[in-house]
Amino acid sequence: MYVKADFKYDAARDVYICPTGDELTYRYTREEDGLKVRRYWTNECQHCPVQSRCTTGKERRITRWEYEHLVDEMRDRLRSDADPMTLRRSTVEHPFGTIKAWMGVTHFLTRRLRGVRTEMALNVLAYNIKRMVALIGIRRLMAAIPG
Repeated sequence: MYVKADFKYDAARDVYICPTGDELTYRYTREEDGLKVRRYWTNECQHCPVQSRCTTGKERRITRWEYEHLVDEMRDRLRSDADPMTLRRSTVEHPFGTIKAWMGVTHFLTRRLRGVRTEMALNVLAYNIKRMVALIGIRRLMAAIPG
């Protein structure tokens, strides 16, 4: 059976193109569960040789949410060359893993949210200072700090 992903959406013409090349045109907009959706279909399905693989009705109908273009953009970003988890591991996981190792297998030493925020901020500051010393050296770091 064909699924919605097998149909290509042409945003410039506001039509869906089925796998056989027929166009499903916009018919009307309605609200379903609080979401505005647009409905598309074609009447050519009755004469289509692959109708049995596409629909059991007289025509194939496709529903498109009014903000589905945002979902499509997000899907395209996720399919891009850069793997989001690889990027996350290389930028975020290392600092938090290092700070966690510094803190040991214990809990925060302070109580209440204000104290925990302060303790975490001090840990992050210490991490950042150590990284800067490793990257540019202590002399350049001291020169960069306004005195």
